[in-house]
Amino acid sequence: MNENNSFLRYVPIFSELDEKTLDEITSLGVRKTFSKDSVVLLEHETGSALFVITKGKVKVTRQHDNGNEVILTILGESDFFGEMAIIDGFTRSASVIAMTEAELFIIQRNEFLNLLQTHPEVAIALLHEITQRLRTADMKIKSLSLQNAEGKVATVILQLADDLGKIKQGIVEIEKLPLQHDLANMAGTSRETISRTIHHFAKKGLVELDGSRLKILDYEKFKTQFS
Repeated sequence: MNENNSFLRYVPIFSELDEKTLDEITSLGVRKTFSKDSVVLLEHETGSALFVITKGKVKVTRQHDNGNEVILTILGESDFFGEMAIIDGFTRSASVIAMTEAELFIIQRNEFLNLLQTHPEVAIALLHEITQRLRTADMKIKSLSLQNAEGKVATVILQLADDLGKIKQGIVEIEKLPLQHDLANMAGTSRETISRTIHHFAKKGLVELDGSRLKILDYEKFKTQFS
């Protein structure tokens, strides 16, 4: 495998493409590094590119009218964003902020639209990913609107487990749990509630917390209890 395009092999919409096509896509984009806490893109600006994360993590956020931040999701290596504004031509639906130093591979809108036309398998894979994201968003909205504080925190932990966790023998490990402030913004609750609930889960033997590393000790049991 060509080391220059190997990162694309792990991106869902490109994973089934041959080496020649991956080389072609690699030549279309550029890599750019963003420092921690820097703005990658802003809500309501014109969408002009697709972004693929090659290193680091970013958070996708929206601002309430009262100025409060709501974190919609956290994305890591091999995730992509920016596809909605490229496809429909409207402005960005959310802002994206680098949570760590992040390296992004950027493909401009015209290049990506041409790619969808010349390689329909990429378009089909993109539709699949968008559908999956909509299903996940629907489930999260339902959970956060119906559950109590404990259920809301569990929903966010499950989302992070699915997006960033590594599973081994039924145990899911989230290596670097986001700050409690960010978790609170994701769950629509307070930092105090986040801290109290996670420690409550730990006392019940559901999770294990070591610094910023969190383990869900029985993922299926945890998911069944709070889904």
